[in-house]
Amino acid sequence: MATGKEHGYVDIVKTTEKRERWDKKIHFLLVCVGYAVGLGNIWRFPYLCYESGGGAFLIPYFVMLVVCGIPLLLMEFAIGQFVRYGPVGTFARICPILKGVGVATVTMTFLLTTYYNVIISWSIFYLFSSFQSELPWASCNHTWNTKDCFSQEDYDQLEKGELPPNNTVSASQEFFDHRVLGITDGIEDMGNIRWELFGCLVLAWIAVYLSLFKGVKSSGRVVYFTALFPYVFLTILFVTGLTLPGAIEGIKFLFFPKWELLLDAKVWEAAAAQNFNSIGIAFGSMIAFSSFNDFQNKTIVRDTLGICIVNSFTSIFASFVIFSVLGYIAEIQNAPSIESVVASGPGLVFVVYPAAFPTMPVPQLWSTLFFVMLICLGIDSQFAMVEVVVTTIRDTFPSFRKLYFDRKEILVAYVCIFTFCCGIPNIMEGGMYFFQIMDWYTAVVSLGFVAVFEAVAVGWFYDARRLSRNVEQMTGRKVNMYFLICWLIFAPILILAILIFSIVDYEVVDYNGYVYPPWAEALGWCFAMVSIVCIPIGAIHALVTSKGTLKERMFYCIRSTIDDDLHASQYYTSSPIDNPPDYAEVTQSTF
Repeated sequence: MATGKEHGYVDIVKTTEKRERWDKKIHFLLVCVGYAVGLGNIWRFPYLCYESGGGAFLIPYFVMLVVCGIPLLLMEFAIGQFVRYGPVGTFARICPILKGVGVATVTMTFLLTTYYNVIISWSIFYLFSSFQSELPWASCNHTWNTKDCFSQEDYDQLEKGELPPNNTVSASQEFFDHRVLGITDGIEDMGNIRWELFGCLVLAWIAVYLSLFKGVKSSGRVVYFTALFPYVFLTILFVTGLTLPGAIEGIKFLFFPKWELLLDAKVWEAAAAQNFNSIGIAFGSMIAFSSFNDFQNKTIVRDTLGICIVNSFTSIFASFVIFSVLGYIAEIQNAPSIESVVASGPGLVFVVYPAAFPTMPVPQLWSTLFFVMLICLGIDSQFAMVEVVVTTIRDTFPSFRKLYFDRKEILVAYVCIFTFCCGIPNIMEGGMYFFQIMDWYTAVVSLGFVAVFEAVAVGWFYDARRLSRNVEQMTGRKVNMYFLICWLIFAPILILAILIFSIVDYEVVDYNGYVYPPWAEALGWCFAMVSIVCIPIGAIHALVTSKGTLKERMFYCIRSTIDDDLHASQYYTSSPIDNPPDYAEVTQSTF
């Protein structure tokens, strides 16, 4: 039988370059928490909880967390710390035939970075607008308002139980649509660039660059503020919210259990999707971050549990905060029910929630702190995703180093400028429609496909038992059998089932009732396929560039190019736990 070298592989070799390391363990934890705890905890989880069964939704949510979320996060931490490469290099080494999975995660993350920073630019716009004697979304006395505008002053003039006239639009909605977005009637009319948003987007990218240009050392320090401040302000909002009229009714409404919805497959699908999106499974970021850990980091299981617990706690805590204020809004607007003021996505944090600020003491202060919180939540996730792209370029394309003089600050500048340019369509007058298409097909549709192949690549091809041995080599402790069973059976099967249900229940994306034309839906599928197609292309490339008969090619392509016994012992005078490497151990693959 032919050897590995004859099939395009060589033995593990020692590189002369030392990989970056976290200055302190707390930096790694804060970056991971900052990435996991993002805008989705504020605008997505509360709405999903309300829509998917209230208190009953917590059952499928925690089931999916225990069976998929926690085990898969530990899996990503383990392979990142053991292989010590970004997602592309990692999957090329653990399963060459599925090396396209790594490329898919980075591609999906890159697409996310092009529009996620737009949300931060909206927050910056609102932050600047908060420094006025009157919040501009408090009244209907502005040039962007229409005759259908209805402000809080108009609500105050209604009799008890009286409803506003039909077809009215809240002042905060008109501010978001006409002042911030300048929104057109559809994606067919993209209009012009919103230059104020353009400037805000520039500021957002400068913030990302300053967080990353010194590598993990700079991002590790930034998160002391960006990861901790949101908790301070959420706590202030929570205490204040409980004193508002209608707040308790809002919380009761959120967590009132609707047990019958537990029989709906969409609820379980939503629970899994929330776990994946919130924790960051299959986006490559956690693999990249853990690759900067010490090889002998013994606490990855504890780190995994801590990050997942903090993330889930934040989602539930934020739901209390959000719905206490929504109950208050329903009270002051004489709304027929709390349900009538609930919104999802950007509408929750840029339309519904700000409507409460003009009725509170010192509204400018509340508004300023709220949007600073949103900026902190968003910037953590954004620079984490950009770090994945940067790490991938440095690890996978060493020949590119001459283009940026092997200096990370220059490479980060290249990536930020290029990604900023790709995001410009989102800040045009029709940009919200483009944003919605990008978000749905990138972060929802393609995610399921990538997650399935990631779980299969590690759990089945690389072998969950082998990964368990790797964790023991790094930590000195055996992995609990629970994780092994989840890696081998529960996680891959559950993710596959969810993917099948999502395909069967596929619905065309819409924005506030606007139905996208067929060509726009086709464009969305193109965005989804950009990442999905990387998987079969990677498999074909691995087979074509290998040598030997088809059977021999298949054998070597499904076999990891890492000899974990060699990885653990060849360059150590003692155990790998006592004598960790100061270098990246590289297995050259056909990638």
